[in-house]
Amino acid sequence: MKAECTYQYRFYPTPEQAALLARTFGCVRFVWNSVLRYRTDAFYQRQEKIGYNDASAFLTQLKKQPDTAFLAEVSSVPLQQCLRHQQSAFKHFFAKRARYPSFKSKKHRQSATFASSAFSYRDGQITLAKCREPLNIRWSRDLPAAPSAVTVSKDAAGRYFISCLCKVDTEALPITFKMVGIDLGIKDLFVTSDGHRVNNPRHTARYARKLAKAQRRLSRKQKARTTEPRHG
Repeated sequence: MKAECTYQYRFYPTPEQAALLARTFGCVRFVWNSVLRYRTDAFYQRQEKIGYNDASAFLTQLKKQPDTAFLAEVSSVPLQQCLRHQQSAFKHFFAKRARYPSFKSKKHRQSATFASSAFSYRDGQITLAKCREPLNIRWSRDLPAAPSAVTVSKDAAGRYFISCLCKVDTEALPITFKMVGIDLGIKDLFVTSDGHRVNNPRHTARYARKLAKAQRRLSRKQKARTTEPRHG
């Protein structure tokens, strides 16, 4: 049985790649907001539901306008994927499983999805459409198969990530009626009802001294502000 799994890695773009991604993120955001405005006006003003085909036709007309000629500077695939994501968002909204889709801001996480036709995967390297060089990806683990789609993103801290969607073989686990209780603790991370104990790794222990020092400094600053003499 095949299942779709996502594997995320961090990568470090060249200045040329960063500039292209910035344009791509901007175009994806522009298309999302423009089509969302088009669909919102149709829904609230004329009670019309705009489907994917109508949204795609609107995007085609948008590309032909002189003021939006910049949309041709990036791959068209992320723009079409943007419409598919929005169509899915509206599907969940009308099914009352999610809120109404919101407009995107450049202050938040930026992303663009590339289907298999918009990137190449050769010799363990991924090259996006319109890029001359493959991405410098820090592979923390190997991909189990060639990705069918990749999503490139940039967070608010300026870090770049790539999520690879792969189809992998899975095996169904045998059905069992055995149950176990889990008790979370402090000394032990957890203890199961059959007596199995897992030690607490205490990942934050090495930062405890630094945290205590920072808290003391903060406390002194707060006291200094409250005891400042008032003039007048």
